[in-house]
Amino acid sequence: MTDQHEVVIVRRPGQGPPADRLAELLAAYHLRTQAEKGEAVADADALPDRYRTEISDPRAAFADDTVLMALSGGTAVGCLVLTAPADGHSEIKRLWTDPAFRSRGIASGLIGAALAHAAENGVGTVRLSVWKWRTSAIALYERLGFTTAESWETRDQLLCMERAV
Repeated sequence: MTDQHEVVIVRRPGQGPPADRLAELLAAYHLRTQAEKGEAVADADALPDRYRTEISDPRAAFADDTVLMALSGGTAVGCLVLTAPADGHSEIKRLWTDPAFRSRGIASGLIGAALAHAAENGVGTVRLSVWKWRTSAIALYERLGFTTAESWETRDQLLCMERAV
């Protein structure tokens, strides 16, 4: 049985294991996404360049963005990237919860922290894109007040959603 520590959301993790764990969480996210798209790869080294760059140096890749991490007992168990505000909106990117820690409200907590951060920084709208086959994620976003929006994505199978802050 997994020990259920209190989950804490932190902004821009410091040096040490949480930062290392961020790279692991990003790798898991990208590997799962590639597999779901029918383009499975053996490991993170086989991912497209843009994803390998995020994994190898997330601090540089998201230098202008806000990185939130969910910690349980000092271990990073979830992450979310919120882009820097532009034209009155920010975008949620890379929301991921370690599968062993799902169904504990971690994703909701990360989204809530992202919305609060956006509001504190004068953002009017938070938007996101989600693969259409991720029905449980879409249901979560809808529960949290996101609605379908006109697509800004060129990639097929992405649903765009937004929510006023």
